[in-house]
Amino acid sequence: MFLLSLLCLLLWLFLIIIFLRAILSWFPISPASRLSSLIYGLFRVTEPVLGTLRRVIPPVRVGGAAIDFSAMIVIFALFFIIGFLC
Repeated sequence: MFLLSLLCLLLWLFLIIIFLRAILSWFPISPASRLSSLIYGLFRVTEPVLGTLRRVIPPVRVGGAAIDFSAMIVIFALFFIIGFLC
């Protein structure tokens, strides 16, 4: 029971981290700012999952831009897993 509670907590934390990365990716952050180390940490934690998914499902080209759905897919998958396990 303890391991399941710990797993649920870790899944929730990872969900929050993915969500924060998605929100912060909308804003340009200067490498000299204090937030740059936080952003770098978020990217290091989430990139193994998002990068792997991005190789399987590449960003969708829309005009001159590309929309990356990897974070949204991981968030939905985490909600599904959390709902099933917890």
